[in-house]
Amino acid sequence: MSYPRQAEGFQVDSPDTYTDFHKRFFQLKPFGDYDVDIKIEACGVCGSDVHTVSGGWGDQKFPLCVGHEIVGHAIRIGPKVTLIKEGQRVGVGAQSYSCGSCKQCQNENETYCPHLQIDTYGAEWPDTGIISQGGYSSHVRTHEHWVFPIPEALSTAVVAPMLCAGLTAYSPLVRNGAGPGKKVGIVGLGGIGHFGLMFAKALGAETWAISRSRAKEADARALGADGYIATAEEGWEKEHLCSFDLIVNCANSSKGFDLAKYLSMMDVHGRWISVGMPEEEGQVIKAQNLIANGVLIGASHLGSRREMLEMLQLAAEKGLKGWVEELPIGEEGLREAMQRMKKGDVRYRFTMTGYEKVFN
Repeated sequence: MSYPRQAEGFQVDSPDTYTDFHKRFFQLKPFGDYDVDIKIEACGVCGSDVHTVSGGWGDQKFPLCVGHEIVGHAIRIGPKVTLIKEGQRVGVGAQSYSCGSCKQCQNENETYCPHLQIDTYGAEWPDTGIISQGGYSSHVRTHEHWVFPIPEALSTAVVAPMLCAGLTAYSPLVRNGAGPGKKVGIVGLGGIGHFGLMFAKALGAETWAISRSRAKEADARALGADGYIATAEEGWEKEHLCSFDLIVNCANSSKGFDLAKYLSMMDVHGRWISVGMPEEEGQVIKAQNLIANGVLIGASHLGSRREMLEMLQLAAEKGLKGWVEELPIGEEGLREAMQRMKKGDVRYRFTMTGYEKVFN
């Protein structure tokens, strides 16, 4: 191939064939002064990948190569790049660009930029007609602001899922005061939720896992949870009324979700923050369910560059490791990842590895 004009990766053609991956060349955006070219060595599998290629999140720009928990080495840097050095091990998450000049971008809220957001895959680069392609591929080209040095203490396969799932859990925790003296709940012990438990505990909060049954209680305790609530049990919310300072909702489904009971556990002006994005419609929010404790409801999207770097450093210092199963990159490995993710058959994250065997 004529890299760096092209990369090679595994694309899906439609939601009807979302488990069929085809190895192809595709065009990269023109190389810019602030760009970094990365040779990919591993990529985490995010629930977003499955929602995207299976059609759960609506129409997409197919053919599409997904994957946005990317780790590799910087093999080329633009002449104005100052944040990354050639040869450095780096990561890329779910976002690859924003306008850089608006109020949000200037205040470390670049993931909330209202003017220009380029996702790592499935977005059109301005004035090029080129659709961004993700990390199930040989290379990725990204603006330096969204390229992050990886601490030596973190292994490639284990750190990959932190670049989306980890940050998605970490940002709402630090932005909403998780720390010593705070009682924090994590709803949904999955790919994002298991990071939420680890990070909430590492930040010093009293940390509770909240799940439907007790099937994952041992896992939650091993991840650092101080307590566990099973919502299938009668009266599960009663002994926790008005006691949580923060609950981060990482659940991937809202079916059978009794929101009023969850909200009743919040302290006065406690914060319920959602990061999960179920395919189905969410719960009805009634004002009557908010009055008793003045609960505040919000959401969170990814996190800033500063938060990413802080999270990676915290993980390195505390020896935090996500629970990761490696699968070989390729048609069969990706099909297995999609099928098992769809069934929830993962504890708690996949990372695609073996890139050197597949891409020259």
